Amino acid sequence: MNKTVVITGAGGVLCSTFAKTLSNAGYAVALLDINEEAAKVVEQEIITSGGKAKAYKCNVLDIQSLENVHKQIINDLGKCRILINGAGGNSPKCTTTNETFQDKDETRTDISTFFNLDKSGFEFVFDLNLMGTLLPVQVFAKDMLGEKGCSIINISSMNAFRPLTKIPAYSAAKAAVSNFTQWLSVHFAKQGIRVNAIAPGFFVTNQNKSLLFDENDKATPRTEKILNATPMGRFGKPEELNGTLLWLADFNASGFVTGIVVPVDGGFSAYSGV
Repeated sequence: MNKTVVITGAGGVLCSTFAKTLSNAGYAVALLDINEEAAKVVEQEIITSGGKAKAYKCNVLDIQSLENVHKQIINDLGKCRILINGAGGNSPKCTTTNETFQDKDETRTDISTFFNLDKSGFEFVFDLNLMGTLLPVQVFAKDMLGEKGCSIINISSMNAFRPLTKIPAYSAAKAAVSNFTQWLSVHFAKQGIRVNAIAPGFFVTNQNKSLLFDENDKATPRTEKILNATPMGRFGKPEELNGTLLWLADFNASGFVTGIVVPVDGGFSAYSGV
């Protein structure tokens, strides 16, 4: 069987690990990222290790960009059999300064409050996370119709289970990704396309490092809260997502599994705080 996997956001910390893991499992990997240079670094690492990979500059919010890359991938690597929707993220434009409502601050204009959150920031975060999942599925799921062993793996978040303070747009958008995963799983079930999601707990990435550690690499108060609410008491390591990834990708291992969102979170979602 053709074993081509397409990964969006492939230049990031978690998705680059996904790419290397699937390459080691025998997949040819198409690395899609708006940051082409980051994707090319991953491509070279995989090729140096003896795998097959190719990087593509792609905007997951531009259907034409996706269609153009789709044609290139078919020529270079073959039709997509596994799609991982890893592109996503937050924006400071829709992040509140305070964790909860503060009477003394809510009329200020020099900080971000719920009442002055930027509408365009909200729209960007929803587009990146939800539309950035929808559009790649519209393009690449066509390759999977009527084929065996095909799988779509979306990337949700702990925020979908328990929204974090300060980041309402990201939390709501990831909840939408989880719901959309369930919808897709039903829609494509008769076609043999399984659709599931991984919900990582707290991992240090390029996007969140500045929020978790100060300029001296000292843990911020927010980091202390996160670790106190994680029973294992630490951040996850990217490679600790590999088992779930490989399980969901492998039809022989999870052929009757569809429509689920798997937390990989060190116990965060199970802990009440008491």
